[in-house]
Amino acid sequence: MRSRLSLVFLAVVVSALSFAPRAVPAQSVADSAAIRAAALDYMEGWYAGDAARVQRALHPDLAKRIMRRGESGVTLEHMTAATLVEYTQRGGGKNTPPAQQEKEVRVLDIFGNTASVRGTMSGWVDYMHLAKDATGRWVIVNVLWELKPRG
Repeated sequence: MRSRLSLVFLAVVVSALSFAPRAVPAQSVADSAAIRAAALDYMEGWYAGDAARVQRALHPDLAKRIMRRGESGVTLEHMTAATLVEYTQRGGGKNTPPAQQEKEVRVLDIFGNTASVRGTMSGWVDYMHLAKDATGRWVIVNVLWELKPRG
């Protein structure tokens, strides 16, 4: 009986340990700065029409999406890294006068090698997910965005 209780106790302890929180590498000041720099490369690069700077901030498999509501219903629009770089190269962001160029970066959360950032720009708000790539560089992997109301 005693050995059976010992086995049950051991099983409970082992089970509890498997669900115990694991240590995650702490964020560093360098990581925080690199996350902010990647977001600013994306935002400032857009305004400057600097396609190389925008591309540097993005993972090649970036997914940028927006839910559009219209007369025909709700649609999910998707943009790739290549499309975003092409729009930047065409100078889309250069039409925004410098005095109106918003570029607020708010790091919402960092956990291990992932981060969430809110980027407020002149006409929209981006919610970005970043990840640290194999080289240790922070890149934007996903963006969900919403247009600001006009006026």
